[in-house]
Amino acid sequence: MSTNVSEIYGTMVFNEHVMAERLPSVTYKALMRTIERGEPLDIEVANVVAHSMKEWAIEQGATHYTHWFQPLTGLTSEKHDGFIDPISDGRALMRFSGKELIQGEPDASSFPNGGLRATFEARGYTAWDPTSYAFIKDEVLCIPTAFCSYTGEALDEKTPLLRSMAVIEEQVNRVLALFGEPSRRIDVTIGCEQEYFLISEEQYKQRLDLMLTNRTLFGYAPCKGQELDDHYFGAIRPTVNEFMKELDDELWKLGIPAKTKHNEVAPAQHELAPIFENANRAIDHNLLTMEKMRLLASHHGLVCLQHEKPFEGINGSGKHDNWSLSADGRNLLEPGDDPMENLRFLVFLTCVIEAVDEYQDLLRASVASAGNDHRLGADEAPPAIVSIFLGSELSAIVEALVNDHESDYSSAHKVAMDLGVSVLPAFLKDNTDRNRTSPFAFTGNKFEFRMPGSSQNLSEANTILNTAVSKSLKDFADAMDGLTGEAFEEAAVAHIKQLLRDHQRIIFDGNGYAEEWTVEAARRGLSNARTTADAMPALVSEKTIALFEEFGILTETEVRSRYEVKLEKYNKLINIEARTCKRMVRQQYLPAIADYAAEVADNIWKVKQVAPEADLSPQQTILEKLTASIKAIDDLLRELDETHHATRAIADQQECANRNASEVIPLMERLRAEIDALEIVVSADHWPVPSYNEILFYA
Repeated sequence: MSTNVSEIYGTMVFNEHVMAERLPSVTYKALMRTIERGEPLDIEVANVVAHSMKEWAIEQGATHYTHWFQPLTGLTSEKHDGFIDPISDGRALMRFSGKELIQGEPDASSFPNGGLRATFEARGYTAWDPTSYAFIKDEVLCIPTAFCSYTGEALDEKTPLLRSMAVIEEQVNRVLALFGEPSRRIDVTIGCEQEYFLISEEQYKQRLDLMLTNRTLFGYAPCKGQELDDHYFGAIRPTVNEFMKELDDELWKLGIPAKTKHNEVAPAQHELAPIFENANRAIDHNLLTMEKMRLLASHHGLVCLQHEKPFEGINGSGKHDNWSLSADGRNLLEPGDDPMENLRFLVFLTCVIEAVDEYQDLLRASVASAGNDHRLGADEAPPAIVSIFLGSELSAIVEALVNDHESDYSSAHKVAMDLGVSVLPAFLKDNTDRNRTSPFAFTGNKFEFRMPGSSQNLSEANTILNTAVSKSLKDFADAMDGLTGEAFEEAAVAHIKQLLRDHQRIIFDGNGYAEEWTVEAARRGLSNARTTADAMPALVSEKTIALFEEFGILTETEVRSRYEVKLEKYNKLINIEARTCKRMVRQQYLPAIADYAAEVADNIWKVKQVAPEADLSPQQTILEKLTASIKAIDDLLRELDETHHATRAIADQQECANRNASEVIPLMERLRAEIDALEIVVSADHWPVPSYNEILFYA
């Protein structure tokens, strides 16, 4: 039966349309002032909203409500409370108050908090975020909320994101005022392209590494990988298509604008891309999308893997963050045709360039994770070196401005550029190629931040990007304060030129995989934090703390707590991987290899009994390889075990991360190489787990 999208879209969402229908006019207007202008919400208004929300939810089949929030786990959390309220005569009423809508109380010490809350200091609060619509999921009314400690520290991803969105709105309006434009509603808009793998649930259950770490710690390359480019945009296999159809229906009911779905480059890899939205809602929707993907896959005998690199040697999965700014719905990164619009565009473009260069280390830290370390720099993922791709036309404009040769520039339309200042260039959007190796690429009217990993909550990356750009916009507005007319235009152009000269090093349109770029980036002074351990110190640098404190995004205490949480998570994940690695080698791989060696030896002996003169050198070579590899594997296993235990004993999380990155992970990789080399030697009936050939090419 076909789905009538227009009928089901948003049916599980208490959105603006539902509010307008169900709330009294006075209440609706008061709530919209809170949503659009940030005005305080009166408790009486909250009571009316809560009652209407409850009545609507019950009509949709809901029996419980929850404050749905984003702790520092990277996932979402929820505690379900029933609407039920028993009364003395044995009956029960269904109640939901404004106080219950506005505030909840989860345990703050049971979530990652970087030492902000001890076990005996458990109290924490969730606070309703009215800018993100409530929705119904699995018969539960879900209320998006912020999460903070009893003493007010932010313990979640949403709170700093909302703070950064308020800050960038203020600074954008300061810049627009210089162009004579009135104050507008400013939105950070993003589109979260979600890549993922789908594999057979049956084979998943046969791989301890997939079940415990979401990636294969072992596995020889398949006979066929992605070299034929036949999977990308190819016909979607029926099982996967049924999953995608159910996923679309569920997302559309939740008002999630899922737009595009297709096969990705790697076998068994796919992508879902939504239409752009306000950043806060877009991230809520992306987290819901990820959850639905994981839960619905089992309906079709599948498992959804959202790890950045579940399979070695083929494409990993990212979550491209398409970032832009809009003023009352008008994109501020649209180049435009009018000269003054182009000057405004160049101001915003230049401020983004400055922000990315100034805080490149911080942006790298924002995407640092154990999984992303395996992805960055290979198989169409950008490298760990942050740079900006502008494309041929914008790069030519930058070059002309930097060298004061603007009169020599001509656009794609051969329109002469005279930055003198009344005539500015008219240039086309999308008149240049895309660069898959660029971490931060301009793609016509937005920037595509390609570094975030597929499992990541994008709140952190966008909080940092918003705050860094706010800093650049503030500096520009401060420098232009009091200037008008021609004086402003001349000063603005001079400011743009100086910023481009100072930050031109971050612009790179070439191949990010080339060895020459690594050398060139070092010459330019760009950082290259290859691992999470290398990247994390940037999060607690004096420069970072000063940035966050200047705009009230995070206090130094909150910043340091996040640093500790991220390091602790990295170390715990490596610990789980090391333990899983050792367990599989001891209990699966070594016994299987030894059994096969014994079988080969037995066959050699039996053949010699029947044909003493037979040439058994091929079998003897295999046996020698097997026995030598068993010894090498056992030696590496012992070394890994000792190093792993020594690393776990290190109390300092940064030092522990350094040892994990420099010693534990390389030992795991060496052990993997020994095991993988035997996968094509040992007979298939002896090999203890499904191979890449089986996992990636299911029917």
